[in-house]
Amino acid sequence: MREIVLDTETTGLDPLAGHRVIEVGCIELVNTVATGKTFHGYFNPEMIMPTGAQDVHGLSDEFLADKPLFAERIEEFLVFIADAQLVIHNAQFDIGFLNAELERIGRPKLANAYVDTVSVARRKFPGQRASLDALCERFSIDNSARTKHGALLDAELLAEVYLELRRRQAAGPSAAAAPAERRRTCRPRGIPEADHRSTLAGGLTRRARRVRPARRRRPATCRRWRRAAGDRAPRNRPARC
Repeated sequence: MREIVLDTETTGLDPLAGHRVIEVGCIELVNTVATGKTFHGYFNPEMIMPTGAQDVHGLSDEFLADKPLFAERIEEFLVFIADAQLVIHNAQFDIGFLNAELERIGRPKLANAYVDTVSVARRKFPGQRASLDALCERFSIDNSARTKHGALLDAELLAEVYLELRRRQAAGPSAAAAPAERRRTCRPRGIPEADHRSTLAGGLTRRARRVRPARRRRPATCRRWRRAAGDRAPRNRPARC
């Protein structure tokens, strides 16, 4: 299966407000293995770079002034991604910007299937941070070179994150966690977990034996008295021993 891990950098957050794509980075995977084939380009946005956006990716007006327009490399980009499944972190953002660029030059929107790794991470780790940096930290992926956002670098990091997410999805719950869950479910009320583990290993612990109600045993002298009386003693007669 062919997949393209993709990232973009832009002049802002909303393509409907006129913001543009200024960088695209793509990494090719075939059967979850990086082939070494990439697509990368910087683009002149034909607008002044907002200060807030430049603080994020570090791309200035001077740097982008001599770069081609997105329209000039659109064919190369579309040929590279072809009909591959796209892997994108926060897919709606990047796809929205790419479709806006395609619409400007009268081209149809992208129809590729895609995987949103933000959604995958949130399902896998509910309530946890799902940013690219947070996932790199979770999976011990070195992102020390990421001092600024960059489309190709971020695509490379995302490819590693994606493969880790795939691997952990395939592995499912750890084998060690399942027996522990069963022990918590089956542990009798009133017996601490540590004592219950000893019970499963064989025999109740001393503390567990205190929790179990003691069975009253009639003394031997009382049994002999009942046999001597021919078992005719009243059942409700209190024992004298």
